[in-house]
Amino acid sequence: MSDQEIDKQKYDHAVRVATFNVSMEASNYQAEDDVIYANTILIDALKKGDSQQIKNIAEIIQSVRPDIILLNEFDYIEDPSDGITIFQRKYLQVSQNGQPPIDYPFFYHAPVNTGVEIPGHNSDSRLTHYGFGRYAGQYGMVLLSKYPIETEKVRTFQTFLWQDMPGNLMPKGADGEGWYSESEAKVMRLSSKSHWDVPISICETQLNILASHPTPPVFDGDEDRNGRRNHDEIRFWRDYIEGRQDSYHYDDNGEVGGIKSPQSFVILGDLNASPVEGDSYPGAIEQLILHDTINDSIVPGSEGGKLNQPSNPYAINHTAEWGMRVDYVLPSADLKVSANGVFWPAKHEQNKHLVEDRKASSDHRLVWVDLKVSHYSEHCQ
Repeated sequence: MSDQEIDKQKYDHAVRVATFNVSMEASNYQAEDDVIYANTILIDALKKGDSQQIKNIAEIIQSVRPDIILLNEFDYIEDPSDGITIFQRKYLQVSQNGQPPIDYPFFYHAPVNTGVEIPGHNSDSRLTHYGFGRYAGQYGMVLLSKYPIETEKVRTFQTFLWQDMPGNLMPKGADGEGWYSESEAKVMRLSSKSHWDVPISICETQLNILASHPTPPVFDGDEDRNGRRNHDEIRFWRDYIEGRQDSYHYDDNGEVGGIKSPQSFVILGDLNASPVEGDSYPGAIEQLILHDTINDSIVPGSEGGKLNQPSNPYAINHTAEWGMRVDYVLPSADLKVSANGVFWPAKHEQNKHLVEDRKASSDHRLVWVDLKVSHYSEHCQ
């Protein structure tokens, strides 16, 4: 059986968790030289119900059939009836190319920092937005689940300030002083999108989904502000999972402390860092994949990725068409992995059209992991 012939029947007692950067933001639905960018562009594409790119995204999800999936780069649309519920009703719940429909009764979405203007910092300021974006909510996140989300227990960290992380890597200028001015440092948020701790109830077990999408560690200068921010966005989870209730973490409701320990968790998202390739700050992703409480012993891979760059020894584990492992499903060490993979059909496979390029679906690939969760059974829904 190839990596793409995914048969979950073998794992009836497993929970499949996935992450997928779906590239569902404005630039995928209009020409680059168009001057209007807004999440209404995604709304229009969803309402029409005939976008081939979105159909292909849905077909990929229907093929892999995760129980829990994080969608990165799904524009934040405050009213779900204009966004995620339309995606479900017109795409996921409709058979795509013969794949059976799929339904997620539960979802979570919330505002993100991308494209959000910083009050009092106009176009003359070096720092104008909390995170790169042409409009508020671009490159947002949505979590879909077949299991109940304990909404009242969700913690978000959208407003956590970078300077409040002890020993942070905020950039410095050539003179050794802070690259950000004092006024900028006082408002600069750590998360380029947001950090979410979303508890999901799977029978008698609570599984905490730790979702984020750190900034790419490029598109900056010698100060390496994006590389440093990416490192610290990843570090935020490293420190959080240590479970110290006197830690520096404070959420958007003012609650202080890390994850309640012991607690099963999965870190999900496009983390924009590779241990062996790219321009990330040294040791950025190693903070997680080498952590004692995280199980990254079997790295997901695909034949399609391997054949995409046949001379690259790391290609089998790539999750993006441009050639890096950047998308992660990282379960806590108490969770047993029964299977995993990257959805990347090779050029000789029937469904290769789904991943031809970003216009076909996304420049990223869906990554999935099957987990044995305690107390879970096939009768528990």
